[in-house]
Amino acid sequence: MNKMKIVIIDYDMGNVRSIENSINHVGDYDIEITNNPSSIESAHCLILPGVGAFPDAMKKLREKNLVEVLDNEVIKKNKPVLGICLGMQLLFDSSEEIEPTAGLGWIPGKVEYMKPGKALRIPHVGWNSLILKKEQSIFDYLNEDKDFYFVHSLWVNCPEKYKLATFEYGVEMTASVQKGNVVGMQFHPEKSQKNGLAAMKSFLDWVQAKQQGERDA
Repeated sequence: MNKMKIVIIDYDMGNVRSIENSINHVGDYDIEITNNPSSIESAHCLILPGVGAFPDAMKKLREKNLVEVLDNEVIKKNKPVLGICLGMQLLFDSSEEIEPTAGLGWIPGKVEYMKPGKALRIPHVGWNSLILKKEQSIFDYLNEDKDFYFVHSLWVNCPEKYKLATFEYGVEMTASVQKGNVVGMQFHPEKSQKNGLAAMKSFLDWVQAKQQGERDA
């Protein structure tokens, strides 16, 4: 049986090597870090990382002619994708970071500056516990320890039905989302130790089960 091919999208805005290392820790996969359209088209699933500012990220995606191929694979072909940190924010309609900027628009919602109140520090840096919102999700493996590592100044304001998990930082904010084949994690799984590795494995196991179901159908 061929290995599942995972493409980590390289658009000069993400910590791609640490994500690759975390995937190598949880299974034996064919991993490629690339922005080559043919590689993206041949992948079984995609990972969209991101560190930096939303407008810069969208500019990079457009400059590398990635928006159209990603739209085609994710929306038209229903290919599973995981957005991480800024990569999760890019999945939504728009962001107010620096200047109003349109996102990929795969999930309804807007990226807004965090306003936690109570003199809490921005950016939000450090460990925080997830509040699970679905009875069944990729976070079913979590028991007592639900801590993950966050680094961000903005959060995603989106409809409740897309939220897999939230966290509290003065107010309740979005930690993870899903709409069909599109999954996002605001925290950094690659920096979240055993819980983060388990989250990555759970997502990849879900992708494999989804593909197996499609083959058996």
